[in-house]
Amino acid sequence: MSDWMKAAVYRGIDDVRCEELAVPAIGDGEVLVRIDTCGVCGTDLKKIHTGSHSAPRVFGHEMAGTIAAVGKDVRGFAVGERVMAFHHIPCGECFYCRKQTFAQCETYKKVGTTAGFAPAGGGFAQYIRVMDWIVAKGLIKVPDDIPFEQAAFIEPVNTCFKAIKLLGLEPDDTVLVIGQGSIGVILAALAKRTGATVLTSDLYPERHAIAALYGLDRPIDARGDVVGAAKAATDGRGADVALVAVGSDALIGMAMEAVRPGGRVMLFASTQHGAATFDPAAVCMDEKTLMGSYSASVAIQQEGIDLVFDGYRDGTLDLTKLISHRFVLEECKAAIELASNPKPDSMKIVLKP
Repeated sequence: MSDWMKAAVYRGIDDVRCEELAVPAIGDGEVLVRIDTCGVCGTDLKKIHTGSHSAPRVFGHEMAGTIAAVGKDVRGFAVGERVMAFHHIPCGECFYCRKQTFAQCETYKKVGTTAGFAPAGGGFAQYIRVMDWIVAKGLIKVPDDIPFEQAAFIEPVNTCFKAIKLLGLEPDDTVLVIGQGSIGVILAALAKRTGATVLTSDLYPERHAIAALYGLDRPIDARGDVVGAAKAATDGRGADVALVAVGSDALIGMAMEAVRPGGRVMLFASTQHGAATFDPAAVCMDEKTLMGSYSASVAIQQEGIDLVFDGYRDGTLDLTKLISHRFVLEECKAAIELASNPKPDSMKIVLKP
């Protein structure tokens, strides 16, 4: 193994470059992983475009690959094993962990995987260092029959599954999922598994065609009257739940209109602070609930892993079908450009270090 590797390095706002870095050194209890696949997530794009994190960094956290080296005292893992790594794992003991609000735990907020520089995931590189607390609770073995491209979805599926679990959907519920990018499709597919009726809204017929591969057969053209379509599907009441899978504040008001009195709106992609407005009387008098879900949950970690592995094996959740474009590290600028400016035929963008 060479002492050097390629990485897509964040150097400042809208500035990511393919560079050569030293392969990260590992310490006791740590593991070095050779990355095969890393998805480009909306949170990566937010950091790149807003400068919310200091430079230099190597982002990327939806990743899977092969163990290249193990540190002293590592138990249960060996060189050559196929794995994926969560980049956040909570302490399990603090107030927020006791309340199962894991994303608010201070240990969870620390990033435990890096390709160098300040830890930021590191999946946009050929190798990552996985720190000891991640090895202990967040390094997951991937069976030989599961492609790395499927395993790279374990973390995003967990985040989506967390939102669906929080909603406690019932078979007589009607759910509107706004946005059918890769995350919207996963949210909708998981909602449908509860038995609920799922309506999907998007601007692009091409995305509805991908959604149909997952049994999502109630498409709504987002260029039309989404609120009216949701009410028409529910005897005029409105959906029981609306999931907003697009980071657009303007869609929050529409989602509130689309749900019935007593209904719920789940914000999933609203990760930037702003000044979004909504009608407070809709919350008070109409008893509508506005809620959110962010990041992963260790409480459902194994259940989410089983969904990804079993869903690939039985064909019900083959997430590799969501991958529309694959880029090597030298093409990182093109990958980020496409992910930031999606086209009708672009879904999940992945880097193949």
